[in-house]
Amino acid sequence: MLVEGLPPTGALARKLAGHHWQHSDFMLADLLDVLARLRVDFGNANRDEKSALTPYPDPVWRPEKPSAKKKREKKARKEAAEARSGYMRIVAQVTPQHAEKG
Repeated sequence: MLVEGLPPTGALARKLAGHHWQHSDFMLADLLDVLARLRVDFGNANRDEKSALTPYPDPVWRPEKPSAKKKREKKARKEAAEARSGYMRIVAQVTPQHAEKG
C-alpha cells in the first residue's frame, strides 16, 4: 500500500486525526491537569479553616473532532433528560400534589 510508510506526523495523519497533537502531547496535558489538581488539593488541605475551598482549575485544552463534541453534548442532554424524568417520578410518588399535570 502507498500509505503504509508515511510518517505519523505527516499531513495525511494530521488530516485524518483533525489535529497535529501526538500521544506525548496528550500525556503532557494529562500531567499538567494532575499537577494542577494536586496543587489545589494541597492548598485546600493546608488552608485556614475559615477560608473557602479553592475549586479545581479547568483542564488543559485538547483538540478534538467536531463530531466528538456533538456526541458529548448529545450524551449530556440525554443524561439530563433521564435525570429530570427520574426526579419528576420521585416527586410524583412522594408528593402527588406537587407533581406536574399533563
